[in-house]
Amino acid sequence: MASLSLRNIIKRYGHGPKANQVIHGVNAEIKDGEFVVIVGPSGCGKSTLLRMVAGLEEISGGELRIGDRVVNDLEPAQRDIAMVFQNYALYPHMTNFENMAYGLKIAKVPKEEIKARVDKAAKILELGHLLERKPRELSGGQRQRVAMGRAIVRQPQVFLFDEPLSNLDAKLRAQTRLEIQKLHRELGITSLFVTHDQVEAMTLAQRMIVMNAGNMEQFGTPEEVYHTPATTFVASFIGSPPMNLLKNAPGAQPGTILGIRPEHLDVRSEGWAVTVETVELLGAERLIYGRINGEQIIVRVEEGTHAPAPDTVIHVQPRADRLHAFDATTGKRK
Repeated sequence: MASLSLRNIIKRYGHGPKANQVIHGVNAEIKDGEFVVIVGPSGCGKSTLLRMVAGLEEISGGELRIGDRVVNDLEPAQRDIAMVFQNYALYPHMTNFENMAYGLKIAKVPKEEIKARVDKAAKILELGHLLERKPRELSGGQRQRVAMGRAIVRQPQVFLFDEPLSNLDAKLRAQTRLEIQKLHRELGITSLFVTHDQVEAMTLAQRMIVMNAGNMEQFGTPEEVYHTPATTFVASFIGSPPMNLLKNAPGAQPGTILGIRPEHLDVRSEGWAVTVETVELLGAERLIYGRINGEQIIVRVEEGTHAPAPDTVIHVQPRADRLHAFDATTGKRK
């Protein structure tokens, strides 16, 4: 196991004045044994950043360290990492045991040690009874566990996950998230996990890197990112539904965007006047969509709360200790 250090990491394609820079100086110190999630929308650079750590993309600037080694110029095989992809990339003609053992076999690891490592990984992933089957006989979730097992047996210093759950349905994604959490608790290997799903990021991460257009907007625990977003982008991307960002809220200062999460608005007899547009019933909660001074606002209320009719006016009180202020020009937290 090892720490992972990203120091002013830059990626550009091409050279000279026409070069296209896509990663803009990412800095992150990841602790030995930490599980860090890189999250952001499509095209933000999260997979490119992961591929630079893996050695699959050249680093244009900055320094990348795995443990005490600078690895900028090392080939992927020399970095002591293991990667799990969105595509399971299993050999269909091999058994699951053979798929998990293949990398060790190529590395000429003794047969006895290969069997011991595969059996241990299979036990952790509850795959023991499936080792003699072939991938086509497994569900999508089981195939992904075989792919993870193939990474585990290598005993790397760092695990890299590139959107490994994207091909699974919602139920399997939730189940596999739990398995990944269990796996990390048992192995304690430093891990980087890329996803565009902010719910996935919040549930898996010990700390998370929020990316936007090649920039690292924030690096912190899920609690820090959710409760004290560094920018309006983070506030709007993390959280479902997202934070309300209001330029014209009562009491807002000129040049300031006021932020408040939907669950921190309480329906009262007086307060901000909100004209109701529609109400979504979501089982244990309701989302009230409305407008205040021409801007959309979302209010989250618990099940059993009276659902107001469209075109009626309700009053909400923002919790003073849950208000956020952002600079209207830069989008940064004040």
